Amino acid sequence: MHSHFTKGLVWFRRDLRATDNAALALATASCDSVYCVFVFDKAILGHLPRADRRVEFIHGAVSELQSRLRALQPDGKGGLIVLHADAVDAIPELAAQLEVQAVFAARDYEPAAVERDTAVQQQLLRDGKQLMLVKDQVVFEEREVLTQMGKPYGVFTPYHRAWLARIGSGLLAQSHLQEGAAATLAALPADVPSAMPSLESLGFEPTNLKALGIHSGESGGQALLDDFVLRMDRYGEARDFPGLKGPSYLGVHLRFGTVSIRHLVNLALERVRAGSAGASVWLAELAWRDFYFQILANFPRVATHAFKPEYDHIAWEQGERAQTLYAAWCEGRTGYPIVDAAMAQLNQTGYMHNRLRMVAGSFLVKHLGLDWRWGERYFAVHLNDFDLSANNGGWQWVASSGCDAQPYFRIFNPVTQSERFDAQGKFIRRYLPQLAGLSDKAIHAPWAAKPMEMLAAGVQLGVNYPAPIVDHAGARERTLARYGFLKKSVDQAGTAVEQ
Repeated sequence: MHSHFTKGLVWFRRDLRATDNAALALATASCDSVYCVFVFDKAILGHLPRADRRVEFIHGAVSELQSRLRALQPDGKGGLIVLHADAVDAIPELAAQLEVQAVFAARDYEPAAVERDTAVQQQLLRDGKQLMLVKDQVVFEEREVLTQMGKPYGVFTPYHRAWLARIGSGLLAQSHLQEGAAATLAALPADVPSAMPSLESLGFEPTNLKALGIHSGESGGQALLDDFVLRMDRYGEARDFPGLKGPSYLGVHLRFGTVSIRHLVNLALERVRAGSAGASVWLAELAWRDFYFQILANFPRVATHAFKPEYDHIAWEQGERAQTLYAAWCEGRTGYPIVDAAMAQLNQTGYMHNRLRMVAGSFLVKHLGLDWRWGERYFAVHLNDFDLSANNGGWQWVASSGCDAQPYFRIFNPVTQSERFDAQGKFIRRYLPQLAGLSDKAIHAPWAAKPMEMLAAGVQLGVNYPAPIVDHAGARERTLARYGFLKKSVDQAGTAVEQ
């Protein structure tokens, strides 16, 4: 049983919902009176571009959360304290001002967040207060799923089996508010800020988030989920084709906690038990998310170094040519349509289809010979659903340096990937309209098209679409040479396989 407190403070971070919220449920169950706060943290926001879709998404989610909390509170005087400050100082100060005995928050596993929470905890302890951290954003955290030797898993398949076994035949318990919990939500004192600051006052400006049809908050997450439930059974087939509506598109909602992971897993489990193959594939994707969270928690060095240390000795391209290649990749000017369309999707929308994250990522590392950390950094700035653990895991996977990664000699051929997963060129045409006139066959590799077809389609290489910046066969040879010194440690794993 948890201690009982007279007053508590719930600090919302990556759990921007009132439903099935572990910190809120624990606080209302163990305190007579509960306040709620969200901090627009200057330490995080200071590094972001002025137009950042994620800040706009958070702003909308916090605004909706404030309304929901106000609606829960009997006389409507409750709601959410909203601060724009350095959280590391502001939380202990607010806890002192409100005279609470404990601060409740959902545990975060990223190195910078762990450092922040440790600093807050130390200050609270000096003031005779407690920081109560609870699991909320994952199904199983840190060291909850271990091998029989008591070690964290480094390979997904056995982890996935153990993860499913740990859930067993029931459903996950959810953290719904107990009866009478709403009565503990305290009226806000007059001297704490509860008005929502405008985006502009935080130093940001509106983006194309609304034009993209991305709706924030619990209501936005629920609408996407309602739509996906109807498509979940087909997820296994549809998810690989960027031109189809296959994924759940819930990534950004999972990232900021506007949906509950427990609710999603339970929905998937119910469909799996009813025989849905698509739900089984989606459930495995949710397990991958947990897998990468526990990798980051148990091996925090992956945030800056290769999971497999010998891969830190790879000699990546450097200098001016490397910078030129990198700029072409970032701006979608590689001359490989599937890669360029993927980068255009990311740059215009903040989203990239999962299959294309592998293709574009592999292209940066294995075709251009650039350090995976460059790509990781670019995605970290541009992805709406950027999550350090999954982004790092994905980039180390394509670089073959991560846990359970593809072997280094497996090199995606962007043209065959394009022909296989965007056969009609539907996705390419959406993001590269200048190639729309090419046939379904020619659109994947315009440089190989007949001059007459190029003329008829109005495509001029080097004028309105670039020639390829590297040759696939040559790039492949260079990569095999670059990674060649690892051969011994790969145990002579056989010949290269093109996928």
